[in-house]
Amino acid sequence: MLPVLLPVNQFDHFYRGGDRIGALRHGPGGPQRPEEWIGSTTARFGQAPQGFSRLPDGRLLIEAIESDPQAWLGADHVARFGTSTEVLIKLLDLDQRLPVHLHPNREFSRTHLGLAHGKTEAWYVLDAPEGGEVGVGFAEEMSRDQVAAWVDAEDSESLLASLQRRVVRPGDAMLVPAGLPHTVASGVFVLELQEPTDLSILLEWQGFAVDGKKDGHLDLGFDTVLGAVDYSAVSSSDLDHLVLPREQIEGAGLHSAMPAAADAYFRAHHFDTSGGPVDVDPGFAVILMLDGHGVLTTEAGSLQVAKGDAVLVPYAAGRLSLHGEGAGKLTGVVCRPPAPDAPTDAR
Repeated sequence: MLPVLLPVNQFDHFYRGGDRIGALRHGPGGPQRPEEWIGSTTARFGQAPQGFSRLPDGRLLIEAIESDPQAWLGADHVARFGTSTEVLIKLLDLDQRLPVHLHPNREFSRTHLGLAHGKTEAWYVLDAPEGGEVGVGFAEEMSRDQVAAWVDAEDSESLLASLQRRVVRPGDAMLVPAGLPHTVASGVFVLELQEPTDLSILLEWQGFAVDGKKDGHLDLGFDTVLGAVDYSAVSSSDLDHLVLPREQIEGAGLHSAMPAAADAYFRAHHFDTSGGPVDVDPGFAVILMLDGHGVLTTEAGSLQVAKGDAVLVPYAAGRLSLHGEGAGKLTGVVCRPPAPDAPTDAR
């Protein structure tokens, strides 16, 4: 099995953006398509089959994997995780601030939705304006009653003011555990890895093309979903443990692009061929080429790649090598599920 170049998989959403996705991925872009789901076997909440990725031959990726899971995912992965890829990879291009929202953890999802996954996620920052901020977690411990009152009053100002803030730069990475309320500033562009669900709980929605009172609570009601919120205080030092700065990611070779705590959920590695070819062990992967052009070589053959290509790699392709061409270098991010022997402490 050879790696393949994935078609673009954008669709309309309630917030603005998408033109930088169009520029990177060669179309179609915005103005109301701020997300691309890459190598996705996850459907939008209540809207299947929207969200599923298609292969170049027109088949849904989820159907191809279910027909031959060991070839796509490997025997060890299937033995532990079954036919789930265990990861959803997205591009998020924000021309509008994300509303304050959160995602449930696995315990909440199992109890209330009958699902195996919550939605812990992480961002690798591709672009950000000078001083571009994210807000992650409450800066002070909050009560459920206070947050419920803000949601009921549609008090965006208080919700935004309550969050712990951090400036992000291109090349930084950040883990966002399930349960933590968060927002991302307009102008930030990220590659996101997350658990394979589409579960979001809105705490505010003013100025967005969505009816939060109707669609902001996973059809469970706010009385129930407010039980998914992590009300604990998140300090600046707590965020330090969730951030991996670009100085620890960039450079020739292959380097982890996620804090260590992400390993229980997914893996991402930044590669840079300026020091020579970069080798990657066998395994299901989505590789996003960020700059340059070159060749991806596997045991089964080779594929020409360039900036903006999203390459889907099946386990059966074997060990692969990434080569830059000419005087330039090839850079990108290899996105993968957790290893079959990953820690089992994911919540």
